Amino acid sequence: MTVSDSPGQLPDERRAQMVELLRRRGVVRVHELAAELDVSAITIRRDIALLSSQGVIRRVRGGAALHGRPLAQTLPSVETEARTGEEPPPQPASAEERQVTIGMVVPSLTYYYPDVIKGVREAAAEYGARIVLRGGGYQAADERRQLSRMLETAGVDGLLVTPTTTGEEGEALVRWLQDADVPVVLIERAATVGPYHEAMESVVSDHAFGAAMAVRHLVALGHQRVGLVTTQQSPTAPHVRRGWRQACEELALRLDGTPDLSTVDQLHPEWPATLDRVLDECLASGTTALLVHSDPEAISLVERCQERGLQVPRDLAVVAYDDEVAELCDPPLTAVRPPKTAIGQAAFALLAARLADEDPQRPAHRVVIEPRLIVRASSSSRA
Repeated sequence: MTVSDSPGQLPDERRAQMVELLRRRGVVRVHELAAELDVSAITIRRDIALLSSQGVIRRVRGGAALHGRPLAQTLPSVETEARTGEEPPPQPASAEERQVTIGMVVPSLTYYYPDVIKGVREAAAEYGARIVLRGGGYQAADERRQLSRMLETAGVDGLLVTPTTTGEEGEALVRWLQDADVPVVLIERAATVGPYHEAMESVVSDHAFGAAMAVRHLVALGHQRVGLVTTQQSPTAPHVRRGWRQACEELALRLDGTPDLSTVDQLHPEWPATLDRVLDECLASGTTALLVHSDPEAISLVERCQERGLQVPRDLAVVAYDDEVAELCDPPLTAVRPPKTAIGQAAFALLAARLADEDPQRPAHRVVIEPRLIVRASSSSRA
């Protein structure tokens, strides 16, 4: 029964009804209580805080529960669902029927992240959780809008997010995520908050390790100058550059004059001129191998080599970073492959563990997973 928030309804009556709903269902989210009691979510949160302080109920992320009812009971075996459209209004459910809902926001639904999404969905299926999916488009303001809407209308129990973390809007988004009423796990991003720079929970690829692995592969083939090309605005580029430079220094490779370029991407009007600049610098410095992030730029570079009469890998070996479409190049590109599906699986597992753990002092977990090197025809021996 829905009760009107009329002047005749006393706060104590409303709280008694809240306790009765919790007694019947075990765990209820804030938005469900607000809908059934016909009051604002702010009013419900205040009631939860008061009843919790009195020891009547206990607060959980995104809602409330009676003492002695573990949150793990809210993970039934039902079919996983992913969406990109509008969410219907949530329907009340019993504790036995209630399905955990996880919100997920990633920058792209077409490049890199489909395999991450696949990993999340596979892991969610085992838990019987439902995934609500949105694309953020590498814009902090849009990501925050999507996330706010999930919390307000989809009633999510937790968030898996690949947020923009740089710039004023990115930094504000990280702070907002830290203060969210539900647990949050970052995917392919790491962030710290507060005066002591406490880490948020995250699952990331070790991109620095992947880049270093590519350099070691090329040096083992006889290359002594290994250059780097990354695209501007790429959140992955700083990690790739760090791993490339560390490996070059450890292996005593010459870096003076070796190309280390942060460029526009292959969709930019200046890209054709950028390609020629890259190749000119390779020829002038005697650079015989390049690590290129990401696949589209690496493929375009190989095509330009062919137009200029340079053979890959005889004149220039190329290793791509991402391995989304590297195999489709002619010749097929050696590539570093981040563990995208495993990233998604691990991120969901970490979030599920957080949801099931009632300890508010549970330490933050950071998971780092290594990429793989897939060797193909675009790299060869210099012996």
